[in-house]
Amino acid sequence: MALRFDTEAVLPAVRAPKTAELIAARLRGQIVRGELRPGSRLPPEAELQEQFGVSRPTLREAFRILEAESLLTVRRGARGGAQVVTPDLSVAARHVGSLLQVSGTTIGEVYEARLAIEPTAARMLALRRRREALAELRAYVEMLRSLLPTDPPPDDWARAVSGFHDLVVELAGNKALAVAAGVLREIAATHIAIALARSYGRSDTPASMARAVRSFGKLVDLVAARDGDGAEKHWRTHLQVAYKTLFGAEAAAGVLDLYEKPARA
Repeated sequence: MALRFDTEAVLPAVRAPKTAELIAARLRGQIVRGELRPGSRLPPEAELQEQFGVSRPTLREAFRILEAESLLTVRRGARGGAQVVTPDLSVAARHVGSLLQVSGTTIGEVYEARLAIEPTAARMLALRRRREALAELRAYVEMLRSLLPTDPPPDDWARAVSGFHDLVVELAGNKALAVAAGVLREIAATHIAIALARSYGRSDTPASMARAVRSFGKLVDLVAARDGDGAEKHWRTHLQVAYKTLFGAEAAAGVLDLYEKPARA
């Protein structure tokens, strides 16, 4: 007996992509493949309309799709037009962060993920030690050390410290790790700013900042010695201590909130 299938029940409905989506996909491919470089301008709208055989509203809808993905910026007027831009990490962080928040992810879980990435990057950095990378790390530590006597505002200090974390992962030489770490850092940025605003001005703040700089300097020394195990262990300990200092033991249960704003003094 021949079997018969109800194709409508087996196969989901398929929506044909809109023309604007097809144009956006074509341009997106050229951008990510490097055929259209950041800073380059697309041809005038009239030329693109003729090339794709579409109306101006359809072309502009394609532009809006790519603008939302931070791949294009469009300026109106006689000197306007569409220009290719470097993709913004914050766009990925917003999407990933929203997904994590909807699923009830805690701040502690975000930091656990950072603990799985950054110490590994520190180990790779030490084992792959390059002279240029070592010089860049040392220069950054000196810059942080020079900030200590200036009593920097908490937002400025947070950005400066985040920059060192970014540098460690970036110089490790693995782009996928760098992007993953950057997304997690963007997601955690709001909570770090809130924690710093709450703790800033305490009597132990200058000493805490100085300890952080000494810890950064120790990591650089371990990298210089090509001590991969030591660099990994030290950076994991540093992250654990920083997390406890900023958030305390109870923060591990706090659900991630991307839309909470730091209180201003």
